[in-house]
Amino acid sequence: MGTWNMTEDAHPNAVRRTHLLAAAHEEMVKFERKENEFRKKDREERAAELRLPLSEIKLH
Repeated sequence: MGTWNMTEDAHPNAVRRTHLLAAAHEEMVKFERKENEFRKKDREERAAELRLPLSEIKLH
């Protein structure tokens, strides 16, 4: 029987987990960017329909 070394066995899993977390974070950033663009466009379209001066309204 060989000796079990936790760092040797856990390391590949930790590396894989780090890569997965980085990929998930990147996808979330892309999603948030698209969502923000969609909301901005939607706001502008609704303002145009209501003839609101969107440029004068301060948005956060």
